[in-house]
Amino acid sequence: MSESTTQSVVFPDLISKPVVAVSDQAHSSSDGGALPLKGVDQQLGLSEKLASCLRDGREPGKVRHEIAELFRQRMFAIALGHPDCNDARVLAEDPIHKMLVGRPPVSGDRLASQSTLSRFENGVGRVELYRMVEALADIVIDRHRKRLGHKAKTIILDFDPTDDPTHGQQELSFYHGHYRTHCFLPLVGTIQFNGEQKQSILCSVLRPGNADASLGLLPILNRLLPKIRAAFPKARVQLRLDGGFIAPAVLDALDASGVEYAVGCSNWPPLKKRAAQAQQEAQREYKRTGQTTQIFGETEYQTQTTWPHPRRVVFKAEVVDHPGRASRQNLRFVVTNLRWTPRNGYRFYCSRGDAENRIKELKQGLELGRTSCSSFMANQLRVQLTTAAYVLMQEFSRKARHTRCRAAQVTRLRDELLKFPVWVQETARRVVMHLPTQSRSESDWRRIALSTGGHSP
Repeated sequence: MSESTTQSVVFPDLISKPVVAVSDQAHSSSDGGALPLKGVDQQLGLSEKLASCLRDGREPGKVRHEIAELFRQRMFAIALGHPDCNDARVLAEDPIHKMLVGRPPVSGDRLASQSTLSRFENGVGRVELYRMVEALADIVIDRHRKRLGHKAKTIILDFDPTDDPTHGQQELSFYHGHYRTHCFLPLVGTIQFNGEQKQSILCSVLRPGNADASLGLLPILNRLLPKIRAAFPKARVQLRLDGGFIAPAVLDALDASGVEYAVGCSNWPPLKKRAAQAQQEAQREYKRTGQTTQIFGETEYQTQTTWPHPRRVVFKAEVVDHPGRASRQNLRFVVTNLRWTPRNGYRFYCSRGDAENRIKELKQGLELGRTSCSSFMANQLRVQLTTAAYVLMQEFSRKARHTRCRAAQVTRLRDELLKFPVWVQETARRVVMHLPTQSRSESDWRRIALSTGGHSP
């Protein structure tokens, strides 16, 4: 027991005996399963490479927390469900978080305070953030190159904007009519190999709340496509975008790049006119069967001024049956250079919905929206820290592929394998972690810990 203990009766009548709570476990943590994350980080070189993008302008003699330590402290805290800088006050003496940063769990100095972390976040410039976005993409691409190599036949990229509501005087926060709130509009990119079930996060960039959907996409693609083609020279590269990216400049750039693409398109009157016959056919089939009916078709279309040549447009004419309600007509168009059948081309586009699940996981599991700094660059850094934490958790998920958490998302993965109590002892020769004896995830955790404890991935 520790020298200072607190004892109190908290449930005098809950069971036949009074229940007493005693606070006597110093050097304990509720994040007892987190050390494999450090092993994953070391295997990827994630925090080391990203922290090397940041310049340290502090006086060397006054530095107590290196830039790499500050970066790791924030990244691991976000991954473990502590997204706010204010959490640093509680975690400063946490033995597990000390070891994640690289310090001894008991004898090591306290971790950085909230004020130190805030100065760190607000001290990062535009060029450093640019380098960090590029370095993060390099890490993800290189990891999959080592994992798949020449086995990568098809690579699918998805980009999607999402809303990040703001609640204060954040720089470049604007009101957005579609989302009906003041917000930022992050652009999130994912990458998928050979039709695998899950996409991997590739990049995320914070943008002003009044940004056009396609803002920043072309510069990102101009940097990413050469990297992807150099790493996977024999793979087909395909791209899916929703209707907000239908800008002529985007389509022209995609045509010039040689990428296979499917981009959502609005229901422009000329396109609706060309799909009218298919819509009528769908309506007749619905009246005959009383069930939801889909008719697929295609057309060549060229705008009067903005498209330099005709482009292939596939469409779905649908009548949707709603039990107890009137039927609804649903007409959708997709611009594509894929030579697949209209049905397959449209369904390929619709498969991008799973990329939106990755964005939900990023927002709900890792709190991407904690962008409460007044400085836009500081909020951009928070987005990069959250994205790095997601890269870490996705790689940890691959380590858990042979466990019962093989299909788990971030929240369940964290609750099952990372969040359990531990008591840490430090001696001159070793560190002993006292784990719970009754844990349904203990065997799974040990298997993952062995795979990340210095062994090759």
